[in-house]
Amino acid sequence: MGLERGISFVPLFLFLHLFIHGGVGVEIWPLPESASNGHHTLVIGNDFKLNTHYSDSSSILSDAFSRLLNLIQAPHVVEANISLFHHSLILQGITVVVSSNNEELQYGIDESYKLSVPSPGRNQFTLILRVIDVPLVPWTIIDQPRFSYRGLLIDTSRHYLPLLVIKHVIDSMTYSKLNVLHWHIVDTQSFPLEIPSYPKLWNGAYSATERYTIEDAKEIVSYAQRRGINVLPEIDVPGHALSWGVGYPSLWPSKTCQQPLDVSNEFTFKVIDGILSDFSKIFKFKFVHLGGDEVDTSCWTLTPRIKNWEETFNDFGNKLSRKTVVHNWLGGGVAQKVVESGLRCIVSNQDKWYLDHLDTTWQQFYMNEPLANITNPKQQKLVLGGEVCMWGERIDGSDIDQTIWPRAAAAAERLWTPYDNLAKDARTVAGRLSHFRCLLNLRGVAAAPLAGPGRGAPEEPGSCYLQ
Repeated sequence: MGLERGISFVPLFLFLHLFIHGGVGVEIWPLPESASNGHHTLVIGNDFKLNTHYSDSSSILSDAFSRLLNLIQAPHVVEANISLFHHSLILQGITVVVSSNNEELQYGIDESYKLSVPSPGRNQFTLILRVIDVPLVPWTIIDQPRFSYRGLLIDTSRHYLPLLVIKHVIDSMTYSKLNVLHWHIVDTQSFPLEIPSYPKLWNGAYSATERYTIEDAKEIVSYAQRRGINVLPEIDVPGHALSWGVGYPSLWPSKTCQQPLDVSNEFTFKVIDGILSDFSKIFKFKFVHLGGDEVDTSCWTLTPRIKNWEETFNDFGNKLSRKTVVHNWLGGGVAQKVVESGLRCIVSNQDKWYLDHLDTTWQQFYMNEPLANITNPKQQKLVLGGEVCMWGERIDGSDIDQTIWPRAAAAAERLWTPYDNLAKDARTVAGRLSHFRCLLNLRGVAAAPLAGPGRGAPEEPGSCYLQ
């Protein structure tokens, strides 16, 4: 088995999971750029090894290989006597050829890969002996993402999410090749993150235990990076910021009118600078998210020293820095206006890619096209990708899995797979997505059935693949 790729750290082996353990080629999710297969079957040897020329001083590659083995062995106890199989039918290992030794994970890295699985020297005798098999060999898969930014937002302000839950979300993202965790850390309701420059800010947390230390945040970044995922931190300004004033009341326009932030106060900007400075020591991603949405200006209107502010792009448009990336959430048509102005854009239109909207079906997630009505090739390149949003008003660690999955996977294929390979009718991919949903369940990800609304439950007894 051979693999050639750039050192992009989008998980090096996780695409193998879809045809190891009895899957078939047509079940791969997200669909690759190109794939061909045969009709034979190989089995994984007991001593399946990683072979590579790459000097893996940081162990990223070997750790990814270990996770692969854990994943493919987890669903069942493997008790096969491999000696019963002819040596030509046994896969002894995987050879990885890495084209770059640069281990820095950053936006725009090369995520392409080529996978080859050889054909056996003889036909396979069809006998199931509790082995891990690789069907339909020989395989050749050549693949790369359609969009460089494929994100999932989590919200730790409306409900605190323990570190183990966030790590579990990160693991689940890798299975559908999402590569950016947008961490909406704070909001009106709570400020759970430690900010050393202004230590009273996290007085706005729900409780002393529902907080993230600097070390916690660094651990999340490191955990994500080793799985090929960047962490995009968000500090939402100037709205959604009531919790800031719990520790520093002077950030409020007044005691009776407590948000947005008081932008006439120099101290407000010192605090923001302090937060961004501390962020730079934790978060290594190229971008920081500044919110800028839903600014209720009534407090400012009632406070004479403060001037007005609206939705950032709608109000300022071409006055924004050319380095700005606009996050489109209001709905259709905004992305088109953003790229026409020459700015880059990330799409999350709330009518289609908000996971907390339980009445939005997986079919709507799948059919939502980031480049809708954008026909100019230069403007199309300004759309960096998209992001599904798991706003936290009605989710916590108890129900986050089934609210995210499998609908986020439907959007993930839209963001990964070449446009011409995407289904024009979502119904035609239902079986493949159902197979992927069942695979998530096997891995401990509590993905909901495809039938019904988001976070639905099985309606009756039956096969996982038919729910």
